Amino acid sequence: MSELLNEGLNLMLFGMGFVFVFLTLLIFATALMSRLISKFGEEEVIPVSQAAPSSTVADKQQDEQLVAVISAAIKQYRSRHR
Repeated sequence: MSELLNEGLNLMLFGMGFVFVFLTLLIFATALMSRLISKFGEEEVIPVSQAAPSSTVADKQQDEQLVAVISAAIKQYRSRHR
């Protein structure tokens, strides 16, 4: 029984060691890739005027209508579930 227990402990230590080494290598590889991308990667800068188009009057009216419809639905729900 002692030999079987020793083999189990050896297998456990080998497995835990392998996982530890693999995760350590993974951390270093991820850090290296991050540094390489930040050093050599080109970041595309989008001007503010192109990033978010301005809201039109129609969009604002639709938003106001949507708020009104949602408010009415909430009021109706609350009146039925009291």
